[in-house]
Amino acid sequence: MTKIIAFESSADETSVAIVEDGHKVLSNSVATQINSHQRFGGIVPEVASRHHIEWISRVLDDALDQAQVKPDELDAVAVTYGPGLVGSLLVGLMGAKTFALAHDLPIIPVNHLAGHIAAANFNQPIQYPALALMVSGGHTELVLMPKQNQFQVLGETRDDAAGESFDKIGRLLGLAYPAGKEIDEMAHRGTAQMKFPTAMAHEDNYDFSFSGLKSAVINYVHHAQQKNETIDVDDLACAFQNAVVDALVGRTQKALAHYPVRSFILAGGVAANSQLREALQTMLVEFSETTYIPVPIQYSGDNAAMIGAAGFWNYQDHVFAGLDLNTNPGLDFELGEF
Repeated sequence: MTKIIAFESSADETSVAIVEDGHKVLSNSVATQINSHQRFGGIVPEVASRHHIEWISRVLDDALDQAQVKPDELDAVAVTYGPGLVGSLLVGLMGAKTFALAHDLPIIPVNHLAGHIAAANFNQPIQYPALALMVSGGHTELVLMPKQNQFQVLGETRDDAAGESFDKIGRLLGLAYPAGKEIDEMAHRGTAQMKFPTAMAHEDNYDFSFSGLKSAVINYVHHAQQKNETIDVDDLACAFQNAVVDALVGRTQKALAHYPVRSFILAGGVAANSQLREALQTMLVEFSETTYIPVPIQYSGDNAAMIGAAGFWNYQDHVFAGLDLNTNPGLDFELGEF
């Protein structure tokens, strides 16, 4: 049994976890900063970095206590080195290096995006080849995995990420950051009295675009305000969410038709959206040979357990780093890191 302690601090969650054999979570301590960033309507990098410094030692102690594991029982230290906010990444990286140096443990560099996908193993084992729809506040990508720890991006957003569009529309409607969960709840209360466009629906690729949708919603609201018309915000949320889900499901369906896979993974923070989870499950009925593996909701947001899962893949492939490991804020699968 391989026990890996993992550090995650790429954005506004400080987290340390201990994961066994890449699929069994022994502990997962997370300190969130949402309350600190809500008044700004988004993450303030300097504020995030300072909070990570305050919390990194506490979540480390908590993770070890939860798991009832001693440092000499661990096999390696996994850490997110990108993508993310450079100041935030540095805090987790320095915490991981310090722990590794103090306890003579090897360091495993982990791509944050790979972590989101690897978290599917907390649901059930991924069978390959696999296709992953990775949807979060900063990324929206369709990723093909021919085998474990190999990634090929088939399509990605050309502008706003799906999660980013939820937060921008939430700000327009006066909702607290992050707005995804509240918009999901509003959408279920409303009915789609209007229809917003699904960008790039007929283009011959697997890319996404959400900036046009955002602009269409903003223009609809401003037009109604100019005419002194009352908008049912639940209906608006329903129409907006329908457009986002239609785009994500449509592109996924097209990719599955062209790339037969054994597993389909839904990962990232937006994977917690109930309409998206249900729509994908309904669509996948036509792909009977493909197993649907949504990441468990408690691991869909940023957390260190998912970094431990991806770290186990690198451990098996003997991917290690030295104490000179640095952050890579713009890291993506195309860079050939994995």
